Amino acid sequence: MRASAAGLLGAFLVSLALIPFAKWVARKVGAVDEGGGRRVHQGAIPRLGGIAVVLGFFVPLVALFFTESYVASIFYDQPSRIIGLLGGGLIVALLGAFDDVRGVRPRTKLAVQTLAALFAYACGYRIEGMMLPYLGTVHLGWLAIPATCLWFVAVINALNLIDGLDGLAGGVAFFACVGNFAMGALSDAYMVMLLSATLAGAIVGFLVFNFNPASIFMGDSGSMFLGFVLAATSLLGALVKNSTVVAILVPIMVLGLPIADTAIAMLRRALTRRPIMTADRGHIHHRLLDMGLTHRHAVLTLYGVCAALTVAAVAASFGRGLETTGALILFTVVLAGLVRVAGVFDRAMVAAQRRVKPLNDVTARVRASLPDALLALTPQTRSADVHEAIADFVREAGLVSGEFSDGAQTPAGPEVVRCPCGDSFLDFEVSDARQAGPELQLALEVYASVIAAVHERDHQCPISERAPRPD
Repeated sequence: MRASAAGLLGAFLVSLALIPFAKWVARKVGAVDEGGGRRVHQGAIPRLGGIAVVLGFFVPLVALFFTESYVASIFYDQPSRIIGLLGGGLIVALLGAFDDVRGVRPRTKLAVQTLAALFAYACGYRIEGMMLPYLGTVHLGWLAIPATCLWFVAVINALNLIDGLDGLAGGVAFFACVGNFAMGALSDAYMVMLLSATLAGAIVGFLVFNFNPASIFMGDSGSMFLGFVLAATSLLGALVKNSTVVAILVPIMVLGLPIADTAIAMLRRALTRRPIMTADRGHIHHRLLDMGLTHRHAVLTLYGVCAALTVAAVAASFGRGLETTGALILFTVVLAGLVRVAGVFDRAMVAAQRRVKPLNDVTARVRASLPDALLALTPQTRSADVHEAIADFVREAGLVSGEFSDGAQTPAGPEVVRCPCGDSFLDFEVSDARQAGPELQLALEVYASVIAAVHERDHQCPISERAPRPD
C-alpha cells in the first residue's frame, strides 16, 4: 500500500510538472487542435499532453524499482508482464504521438495496435478462458490470440473515441483505475494495485490542466496509451486464481462507458448506412451537449456513470450470485438509462423509417450525413468556419464539391444541384447527373438554409470564396 501511495504521488507530481514542456513541444511541432466545425472547443489548443501522462506513469515506476526493494520484488516476480506493459505502452504512445503530429491512416493504426496486442499476448496478457456469470468457464483454445487482440484493440480505440470533451477521457480512465485498484486490493494483486495507483496519479496531474476549460489535450498519444494500460491492468485484475481465465464481466463493467459508446456508434452508423470508421457528432457526450447541458455538466454526468459502473464491477468481482446479480442489474439500468436519455438512436431510427422507397447511393448518404452536419453548425459557428463545415459535409456525404455562387451564371452542368442560400446560392456537384433528383435537392436545400442563417447571424456572407474540396 505504501508503494502504491508513493507511485500515485510521484506520478501526479511528474505529470503536473511536465505539462508546460508538453505544451512547448506541441506548439514546436505543430500538434495543435484548431476549434470549430465538429469540435466543441474554440481556439488553438496543444494536443500532446500524452507526453506528460506517459512519463508521469513510467518515471515513478522506474524510480521505485531502484529505490524500493518491495517494488523490485514485484517486478522480478512477473518480469515478462512488466516488459509487455512497458513495451506495448510505448508502441501505442509513439503511434499516437506520430498521429498527433503527422497523421496516420486508420489501417496503419489498426496494424500497429494489433502488433502491440500480440506483443502483450506473448508477454503473458492472455484471455485463454472466460468465466461467464451463471454459465461457468469457457475455454477458448486457439481463439485466445484473436480474443486477446480484440480486447486490446477495442479498449485502445474506445478510449480514443470518447476523448471528445475536456477531461472526459482522463476522468473515465481514472475511474477505471479506481476499479482496478479495488479489485487488486481484494485479491492481493499488488502489481495491479501499484500500476493502477501510478496511472491514476498521472491522470490527475494531467486533469489539472485538461478539465474544462482545457489548456492542453492528451491527443492520441495519451488516449491510446491509457487504453493499452487499462486493457492490460483490467485483465490482470480480473484473473481467476492467477490463471489465464478472466472473469470477463468485470473488465467490461470497469470500462463500460467507452465500450458502450463505441458499440453504439458502430451500430448507429450501420443503421444509417454510413461507413463505420467515419467520424460524427452522435457520441453520448455530444448528445448530452445537444440536450442543453453545459460542457462541465456533461462531463460530470458521465463521471457519475463511470462511478456507478465501477461499483458494479467491484461487486461483480466477488463472483457470488447475489453480488453478480446486483451488478448486472445496475450495469443494465445505468447504460439503458443513459442511452435513452441521450437519445443516441433517435436519428438512426428516423432515417430508417423515412426510407419508404429505395434511394440512390448519394441521396441516401446525404440524408444520413445531414443530421450530424446540421448539429455541427452550433450557435458558436461563425462565417469564418462555414467553408470548413461545408468541406466536411461534402466529404461525409460523398459529394464532389460545394461552392458559393451569385447566381449570375447557370450551373455548369446537370450534375450540379443549386440551392438558395440567402442572397446567394450554394452549388453542390455530384459525380453522376442521374443522382441529382428532387429528394437530393430537398436535402441539400435544408442544409443551405441553415448555412444562410449562420451568415445572417454573423452579418457577413463571403460569396466569392470557394469552399475547399475534400482531400
